[in-house]
Amino acid sequence: MADPKGFLTTPQQLGTRRPVDVRLRDWKEVYEERTLLPIITKQAGRCMDCGIPFCHNGCPLGNLIPEWNDLTWREDWEGAAERLHATNNFPEFTGRLCPAPCEAACVLGINQPAVTIKNVEVSIIDRAWDDGNVAPQPPERLSGKTVAVIGSGPAGLAVAQQLTRAGHTVAVYERADRIGGLLRYGIPEFKMEKRHINRRIEQMRAEGTKFYTGMQIGTDVDGAKLRRRYDAVVVAAGATAWRELPVQGRELGGIHQAMEYLPYANKVQEGDLVASPIDVAGKHVVIIGGGDTGADCLGTAHRQGAASVTQLEIMPRPPEERPDAQPWPTYPMTYRVASAHEEGGERVYAVSTKEFVAGEDGRVKALRLVEVEFVDGKLTELPGSEREIPADFVFLAMGFIGTDRANGLIEQLGVELDERGNIARDGRFATTVDGVFVAGDAGRGQSLIVWAIAEGRSCAAEVDQWLTGSTNLPRPIKPTDRQLLV
Repeated sequence: MADPKGFLTTPQQLGTRRPVDVRLRDWKEVYEERTLLPIITKQAGRCMDCGIPFCHNGCPLGNLIPEWNDLTWREDWEGAAERLHATNNFPEFTGRLCPAPCEAACVLGINQPAVTIKNVEVSIIDRAWDDGNVAPQPPERLSGKTVAVIGSGPAGLAVAQQLTRAGHTVAVYERADRIGGLLRYGIPEFKMEKRHINRRIEQMRAEGTKFYTGMQIGTDVDGAKLRRRYDAVVVAAGATAWRELPVQGRELGGIHQAMEYLPYANKVQEGDLVASPIDVAGKHVVIIGGGDTGADCLGTAHRQGAASVTQLEIMPRPPEERPDAQPWPTYPMTYRVASAHEEGGERVYAVSTKEFVAGEDGRVKALRLVEVEFVDGKLTELPGSEREIPADFVFLAMGFIGTDRANGLIEQLGVELDERGNIARDGRFATTVDGVFVAGDAGRGQSLIVWAIAEGRSCAAEVDQWLTGSTNLPRPIKPTDRQLLV
């Protein structure tokens, strides 16, 4: 364990966000430098000798949290990074983007503020990069087997890195012009600067992974031909079919899906565009959806200088404290304030959109909504509660409903879908087509980055086993695992 009395003597201290008026002037990450000492070492010292580390169960990756907390407290940064990488290929991604179900499962969190696991994690990996302790790990010899990975999000990258290190020749195909999937074009720069992706890609290239961008499998490359060319294929294309809102006025101008809006802002930061084609400066913005994607739209609108931003959520406002129906160590659905919410805007709960109101030139000018409540398990409108709010732009951030079928990939590979619209698979990540596997959101449905990486690592082990008859790669999870679902 770390400091034997740390949890008694050291109060919780969270990462410091830059002042709102400062960070709204740029697109840099909202947090101050994360590796400040002695704050991080003292926070790691709060980790208890709890006997059974429930944080392991809270994390799908099975991160060895007490071990690297102890090493951090002792300032053995190289050792901490080694233990962190033992279970997680990309801790700089999860340390910035994961909602930290491990902290919800922390034993200390039963009656005190939990250990700041996520902040310690990202500090360890940032320090490792700064100290030059993240080196390529090329295989000692090649197996002669080839694998194609479709998609370069966290699941695809984890599959590729694990299989490359196992000695297979791996090619990653990405339909966008840069590697990273939603990490690249779905996550705003203020949540994760893309330099973190770039240096991981360089590490993977040095290990032997090949990357091909601008390649839409199903359109640019026939899926069946790809299957014949490689010994195995892993589909890690995500669940990118977005949920629609079929109400009156949906066809009006100014109404966009979140993933039509967010990529442009990232392309501006990449230097591809001078300005976003969807710029809300001086406009009234409404975001439908109260989750992380909605918050990403919120922060982006703030940085573009929106006149007002209103975020709508159909569910009632969550409670401040853990509800009785979600006891420790489950992940509680409580009221949370993201960095974007600190920056302004209004959050409105328990409302449903009735109509998009037309203005001039076929564009939206307002949104008509109604308050709702659950009665006998059904969503019911409250009479007399309809009202309009101004809306020059509306962004739909209501999640995703499964794998994109528009490109023909599913049909060309011949794989089947399950009842939820995801690619069907068995307990070894294998689809109904021999030699074709699936990992991440494409098989699981929309989920967390930690689940994507955990599935990528586990799928890599199954592919290695299928190709060679044995494997030494870890299997954090199986597709049937539920653990502490978020």
